[in-house]
Amino acid sequence: MKLSMKTEVLIIGGGVTGTGLARDLALRGIACTVIEKKDINAGASGGNHGLLHSGARYVASDPAAATECRAEGELLKQLAPHCIEDTGGLFVAVAGDEENYIADFPGICARSGIPVQMLDKEIAREMEPTLSNRLIAAYQVEDATIDPFKLSLDNMAHAEAHGARLLRFTAVVGFDLANHRIRRVTVKNQTTGEKTTIEADVVVNASGAWAGEVAALAGARIPMVYSKGSLLVTSERISRRVINRLRPPTDGDILVPGGTVSILGTTSERSASPDVIYPKIHEVDHIIEQGAAMVPVLASTRYIRAYCGVRPLVSCEDACDDRSVSRGFALIDHGRGEADIVENLITITGGKLTTYRLMAEKTADLVCRLLGSTAPCRTRTEPLPNMVAARWTEPGLAPRTWMERGRPDDLLLCECEMVPQAVVDDLVQTLNDHGDTPGLKAIGLRSRIGKGPCQGTFCSQRVAAYLYDQGVWHADRGIFELQAFLKERWRGQEPLLWDISLAQAELLEATHCGVFGLELTPSSSADRACGRGGPAVEIQHVETS
Repeated sequence: MKLSMKTEVLIIGGGVTGTGLARDLALRGIACTVIEKKDINAGASGGNHGLLHSGARYVASDPAAATECRAEGELLKQLAPHCIEDTGGLFVAVAGDEENYIADFPGICARSGIPVQMLDKEIAREMEPTLSNRLIAAYQVEDATIDPFKLSLDNMAHAEAHGARLLRFTAVVGFDLANHRIRRVTVKNQTTGEKTTIEADVVVNASGAWAGEVAALAGARIPMVYSKGSLLVTSERISRRVINRLRPPTDGDILVPGGTVSILGTTSERSASPDVIYPKIHEVDHIIEQGAAMVPVLASTRYIRAYCGVRPLVSCEDACDDRSVSRGFALIDHGRGEADIVENLITITGGKLTTYRLMAEKTADLVCRLLGSTAPCRTRTEPLPNMVAARWTEPGLAPRTWMERGRPDDLLLCECEMVPQAVVDDLVQTLNDHGDTPGLKAIGLRSRIGKGPCQGTFCSQRVAAYLYDQGVWHADRGIFELQAFLKERWRGQEPLLWDISLAQAELLEATHCGVFGLELTPSSSADRACGRGGPAVEIQHVETS
């Protein structure tokens, strides 16, 4: 083990809060390093529906969080418009929904300062033709959608431009404490297994649902409850606006447009661990049943993927319903408690994607107090730049750029999302610049590859072959990359195997098992659709030249 580096602030967690904090601190002139045990947005920041809240969803259950969402949503529309589609939103009620809640809705929105406009139900159906003909009430709000991956990548890239560092696939495994202070942090490279240490003046635990586990390594306690939420991705865009069910928050009551698709969710199920989560068939059925009550076409729509994330809920051990727990954030100074004091450890967790900038600002303020710095926050007034390294997550950008360049030799590697070779070249260079060996999952996270209807069936092998041709990969690297990439894609497809999706899965399995020797499971896709078998991916022996 060797001393790897020193930094003023070590940030644990590469989600939107951690990357937003890195940018805030870097703009204040404070040196910081972000470590992430997987890749950017590996937790809840990458497992949400991409809704930029107007606050209307929480006006009755959590008015404080609603007010925060309203203020931060308005600010982000000004500061990061390139990450946002200002769709607007509707709250709609159908026959059988609670009439008292419907009648009270405009009044409770007004108390939180949230703009709302009543709509004639026929006008609402003209605005969104897929709405149910059983509509009884509709209100217009200022919801929008936001690309969480571009948001985090832009924040991190801007932070790095001001001196911050990012270490991917680097996990915290221990703290060396003396006199109630963290002297060193031991980290492990998840790829090589090498352990190193980092010295920091302040350590910020921004690990989301893992905040309790990280704090425990320093002897601190944070009561966490893991609430899993599952969501479904449609094969096409269903609505122009965000559509919410006009009732207290529950399952299957939000339809969020996202580029060329829509995202339907969500659920709330207690999980024993934030590490072992996956969408389940009964959740899929329930989400579709509830969503179809407000948008009937959802009952027959093709879904291409299911995914889930864990909400990091704090101090809710006695709550019987996870949805009743506040969506506000928790900022904990572990140096001010009566017991288990760790003077230079801070935890920031909870909150919403919409309030990430506010969470980062308040955390950075506390960090500055501990460091004795008076540098002011600049993220409240300085726009987030549209960084070059993060541009390829935008739907439609790759095909538009490809057509504008008009290069006949720039072949498409992903036909669903029209991603050409030049985009992969650009991403390989970006990853190489960070000292990383480009992998399929890293390329997919930073682009649209694998996100179309085929879910990687064809583009995975095309990208793999291209990376071999370019000398990026050698020997068995592609086999293991395909395994990891398709395993992740498979986890999101398994609960959706019916009709066209089942045929697509059979094609994927036949292609990759027959050609590359990748065995998805010992059983067939038909068995899995009936609840038998599992999502494991195994590698058979493959001879390579």
